[in-house]
Formats: sequence, structure tokens, C-alpha cells
Amino acid sequence: MAITMLAFGSVSVAQDVASMDAGAATADARMMEAREAESREQFRSLDQDVQSLKKEVLDLNRDLFLLEEELLFPANSQVAFFISMDVGEYFELDSVTIKIDGKEVANYLYTEREADALIRGGVHRVHMANLKTGDHELIAIFTGKGPHVRDYRRGATINFDKGIGAKYVELEITDRVKKQQPEFVIKEWE
Repeated sequence: MAITMLAFGSVSVAQDVASMDAGAATADARMMEAREAESREQFRSLDQDVQSLKKEVLDLNRDLFLLEEELLFPANSQVAFFISMDVGEYFELDSVTIKIDGKEVANYLYTEREADALIRGGVHRVHMANLKTGDHELIAIFTGKGPHVRDYRRGATINFDKGIGAKYVELEITDRVKKQQPEFVIKEWE
């Protein structure tokens, strides 16, 4: 009888230990799930903080760029030169060189893609600078392929008066159908 009781007692102890192990395993699993959920929530919070910080950096970068533009090129002494094309049947633009008062200030080599964008109506700001008020001479030299796919180099000149305030000058390449030649026109924007 003592052996039977001992056998039943050890079975009941084993069952108690097994039920305690199952309870502990369930508690451990719940605790792991809670930690994992907390970890996911911390990650989401951290991700939102990073995204917010990225937006603030981009906004700050934009503001700094605008301030830099304003400091480097104040509106009262600013002058900008733009290139545009109309049609482009008689001229394929390769490069443009800009000289102000005899000094070369810009030399830009166009890719095929950029030249196509100009033909489709795009406008390219090729140079921006500060100029003193007064008279200035602008010389623009265009290089490319002219009629019959021959090398073509042509210049255009204008004397302009830089007053107080920003000045915008457009260097326009147009087709002159009568002569089947490109024409280079320099216009001041008002």
C-alpha cells in the first residue's frame, strides 16, 4: 500500500510539475509576445521620428538654398542668361559660350537629351551672376550642326544697360525659313 501511495504521489507530483511547466511556458509565451509588440511599437515610433527628421532636414536644406541664392545673387545686382530654341530644323545645338565685357563667364556643352528638351520648348538657365549697374556687352557663341549637317559656329552680340533690379536675358535660337538658316536673337525680359 505504501508503494501504491508512493506511486500515486509521484504521478501527482509529476502532473503538478507538468502543469507548472505548461503554465510557465504560456506565461513565457505571453511575455515574449508583449515584448515583441512593444519592440514593434518602438520601431514604428523610431521610424516616424526618422521620417519627421528627414522632412525637417529637407525643409532646412531648401531654406538654406534660398538664403544662399539671396546672399550670392542679390536681386538688385542679379543677371541671368537663358537659352531657348524654336523648332531646331536648321541647327542642332552642341554648346554655347557666354562672354560679358570680354570675359568668358560660361561655357556649356549640351547632351542630346538636353538639346531635345530645348527643341520641345524647354528653357535652360545657362548662367547667373552679379553685375554692377551700367552698360555691358554680351557675346554669345553658339556651336553645333547647321544646315546640311555641317559644323556651324555663330555669335550674337548685344549691349545692354544693367539698372537696379534683376535682369533676365534670353538667347533664342530660331529657324529662318526663307534663308533656311538658324537665327540667333538676344532678348531682354521685362
